[in-house]
Amino acid sequence: MQIGRRRFVESASVGSLAFGLASGGGLPPLLLAAETGQVGVQRGEMIYRNLGRTGEQVSVIGLGGHHIGRQKDEQESIRIIRSAIDRGITFMDNCWDYHDGVSELRMGKALQNGYRQKVFLMSKIDGRTRASAAQQLDESLRRLQTDRIDLMQVHEVIRLEDPDRVFAPGGAMEALQAAKQAGKIRYIGFTGHKDPLVHLRMLEVAAAHDFRFDAVQLPLNVLDAHFRSFARDVLPRLVEANVGVLGMKPMGEGLVLKSKAASAIECLHYAMNLPTATVITGIDSLPILDQAFEAVRTFQPMNATQVARLLERTRSAAAGGNFELYKTSDRFDGTAKNPTWLG
Repeated sequence: MQIGRRRFVESASVGSLAFGLASGGGLPPLLLAAETGQVGVQRGEMIYRNLGRTGEQVSVIGLGGHHIGRQKDEQESIRIIRSAIDRGITFMDNCWDYHDGVSELRMGKALQNGYRQKVFLMSKIDGRTRASAAQQLDESLRRLQTDRIDLMQVHEVIRLEDPDRVFAPGGAMEALQAAKQAGKIRYIGFTGHKDPLVHLRMLEVAAAHDFRFDAVQLPLNVLDAHFRSFARDVLPRLVEANVGVLGMKPMGEGLVLKSKAASAIECLHYAMNLPTATVITGIDSLPILDQAFEAVRTFQPMNATQVARLLERTRSAAAGGNFELYKTSDRFDGTAKNPTWLG
């Protein structure tokens, strides 16, 4: 649901005031799902929300693709994926480079026997040139055993020059638009985890090329709110433009839990409480799948004051980005370690 400029500013002011009461102010406001009409609808065990302006509805919990390639037994991966779908998770995350293609291969097998029709399937490519992006996209289609991917995203937009490469003549965007025209993909997005400035530059360069993304993926968690915050700096731009918001790293690759700043359920509740279409979370076992559904079952929209109280508890852990290493180190930068993926 797109919100008007006046309502957007009024909602932001309410959030800013409430957060200021707890923190002393000085920070940009947080938008909340309830303020933007993005609470969603409950069906069975799951809540479903609008994916920006696409007209699609997706599950508020998305199944993380990286974690689905970690099981030793492929059949366990398939069991997790199908159990998630049977219980109502429709958003499937994946990427061309996850476990050298193993995650896509396993998901492709799991989506046979009628499961493909039940999900919104997303994957990502690393290529920055038209040739490399097209090659990776076609490999993803083959691995996933489908003739169409619902959302294809440019992965790891983490350098200020990435947007220029993507939109340059002969760049990845040409491959994505050609694939969309050919019916291989339906929607186009991008992901990144490094710095809000890079996301904002990607949106700026896209606008200069008269292009608007359908979805954008970004880290949204209880530590991000304090340090180089995507929630404060990028999320309002996406909501105002009615771009689908894909929250990732709700537990910061487990680092938030190690900080002891919040529980797993609190982490999921916080990300769901933002105007996210889906919160992509790593699910590597059936008990963790149960945990995700418990978060949905117990979710109640929090107001700005409640959010401020939660964030006050996480302030010290967030200082310096010590538990957000995907922002402050190259530990999670797959394309930095494998530059040939970029083309």
